[in-house]
Amino acid sequence: MILYSYVITRDYGFAPNPFPPYCTLATCKPGIRRNAKIGDWIVGVGSAAQKSKVKNCLVYAMQIEEKIKFDEYWNDLRFAYKKPIMNGSKKYLYGDNIYHFDVTSNSFVQENSHHSHKDGSTNFKNQDRDLSGEYVLISKKYWFFGEKGILSPLELEEIIMKGRQYKKITSD
Repeated sequence: MILYSYVITRDYGFAPNPFPPYCTLATCKPGIRRNAKIGDWIVGVGSAAQKSKVKNCLVYAMQIEEKIKFDEYWNDLRFAYKKPIMNGSKKYLYGDNIYHFDVTSNSFVQENSHHSHKDGSTNFKNQDRDLSGEYVLISKKYWFFGEKGILSPLELEEIIMKGRQYKKITSD
């Protein structure tokens, strides 16, 4: 088993998207999404920034149960509720099911979302980063604490990533 740890600088319910019954990671952290395997764990830890409400707290943990490509995610009816509705509730406003392949243009489309520009146009910087991860990670086995993050016990201090990127831990 491998555990991936990374810092969540802000939590809108987009990355991860924790709305039941699935927690998904479809954007950001392309290295984790590309390399993690089914059975691995991901933990998101609150930023150490002075103003962070969840400073050094566990925001969420998920065990990867599925790993699928973007088009599979887009076309799977189980995840239709994760397609963003920009005038919807938080659950829909921050939907992470935003990429699909368009055969006419022979390229991926980024739907109007938290990762596009304010006018709904494609943000190519976000799109390039997101698509480089190749996969969407999915789980029903997860815990999401959000702003009520729990402090990490001192004996688990080694799992807390500080700074950018992510930490890969292979120790039991």
